[in-house]
Amino acid sequence: MTIYVLFLIVLCNVTCLRASRVIVSLFAIELGAQQFLIGVLIAMYSVFPMLLALYAGRLSDRLGPRLPMLVGSLGLVAGLLLPFLYPALPALYVSAGLFGMSYVFYHVSVQNLIGAISTDATRTRNFSNYSLMIALGGFIGPSLAGIFIDHFGHPRTYLYLSAVALIPVITLAFAKTIGTGVTKPAGPAEHATSVEEARSLFANAGLRRAMITSGVVLTGTDLFQFYMPIYGHSIGLSASAIGFVLSLVAVAAFVVRVIMPLVVKRVGEEPLLTHSLFLGAATYLFFPIVQNVALLSVLAFVLGLGLGCGQPLSTILTYAHSPKNRSGEALGLRLTVNNATHIVVPLIFGSIGTVLGFAPVFWMNALLLAGGGMLNRAAPRRDAL
Repeated sequence: MTIYVLFLIVLCNVTCLRASRVIVSLFAIELGAQQFLIGVLIAMYSVFPMLLALYAGRLSDRLGPRLPMLVGSLGLVAGLLLPFLYPALPALYVSAGLFGMSYVFYHVSVQNLIGAISTDATRTRNFSNYSLMIALGGFIGPSLAGIFIDHFGHPRTYLYLSAVALIPVITLAFAKTIGTGVTKPAGPAEHATSVEEARSLFANAGLRRAMITSGVVLTGTDLFQFYMPIYGHSIGLSASAIGFVLSLVAVAAFVVRVIMPLVVKRVGEEPLLTHSLFLGAATYLFFPIVQNVALLSVLAFVLGLGLGCGQPLSTILTYAHSPKNRSGEALGLRLTVNNATHIVVPLIFGSIGTVLGFAPVFWMNALLLAGGGMLNRAAPRRDAL
């Protein structure tokens, strides 16, 4: 029963996260922000996760996942309420920062908890089902945001989403057995500094490769979440249409994650990850030359097929390659790498888009994904190690 309650919590929180990314871009455009300022705004989601992810992982290992999950979920509610109470650009920046800081404590802890309550036989299945909830939330969030914005406006959309974010808070408050008794003894780096701990984890070749590849996959996914609302607005799409196109990535991700365990058994985790990166790179080449919403929807679906299995595979590989009793730290370091990418990518690509337009942004990301595929291509199958 615990795993299904966790999936409900994941679904609600991911729905709010994905919806908030759509709202914040479109609301910032309405308030007159340029592409670079929107890039800074999106980067605010990742500043605190980059700084705190490793600490959040250690906290989850030492105290157990329950308290970080509860506090993080409460922070999500606060981050959604702020733009409703103060609908101005400064509030969007504070909300994005608060949202990122809260989400990292919840995110690391829930992944660590799923790994802890799984066995070797059930871990791939549980992480695959976890990724299905992320995909489902990625479909519901943008679609819901687009419909609500068109009918109720941006501030009230934030208010309605905060009600969804309350569900995990209430669930964790009453289901008091979730995340208890899952603390772990300190690993060998108990007295090491954060830098030393990170270096010791990064020295593991398989773990390092999983983290770098994860950052590349997230770059591909997040650039689409960041740039599709801006690109869609520039070619005259409504908020509902933009939300629909964004949600198709999640629909495709859901489809590919259903069959992912079977495919992994046939080809292995690393080869599948490599193929997904190459497919994502190929898809990105076509986006800047398409303005028809139907064709954009097809491209979004193909992109979701390519990148949909990237995150669960990198999470599984990170957990599998992590040292004993340090899985939370490894997952936290993975998020640090991911969020460093989250910060750099919107700022760089927002600047490029302001100066050169949309096409170089999409094509440079295609090169980045292809490079990630080449990096992962020579990796041995984990079952052969």
